[in-house]
Amino acid sequence: MADDHSDNLLFLTDEQLRRAIEAMFFAYRGFTADPDRILSGKGYGRAHHRALHFIHRTPGTTVNNLLAILGVTKQSLNRVLRTLVEDGLVDSRVGQRDRRERHLHLTEAGEALERELSDAQRNRMRGAFRAAGPQAVAGFRQVLEQMMDPEMRHHFTAARDGER
Repeated sequence: MADDHSDNLLFLTDEQLRRAIEAMFFAYRGFTADPDRILSGKGYGRAHHRALHFIHRTPGTTVNNLLAILGVTKQSLNRVLRTLVEDGLVDSRVGQRDRRERHLHLTEAGEALERELSDAQRNRMRGAFRAAGPQAVAGFRQVLEQMMDPEMRHHFTAARDGER
């Protein structure tokens, strides 16, 4: 009987796909709600959160690498980074091999804020994963990876495998 159900998932109707899209929308709202509250109290937004997250995941990353991961304009990222540097959350260091590059590191205060934001999201995900069970978690990850554009999948795989 379980096989019949899984076979049906391969042929979803437009309405079932719309419901899945809505579920992703509402799940994303829940996933970002706690960090948004923390960030708004400090005058930051989601762009700041994304920058903090990926700088934490790849200490010493370059501005160009962060641009590629986030898919934002250089002007937009520079505005976010300027605020984070001025507020003492990010340290921007000139590259030793190429002095034109800037390498980004979180300061102690940046690490603390990133941890607070990530803890909130990890707690929400941990609870959802526990409630859904291991098979659902594995399937969820597979669906997310299949939705990624190939370049983003490369960044995701590189981060998962510890590459920089």
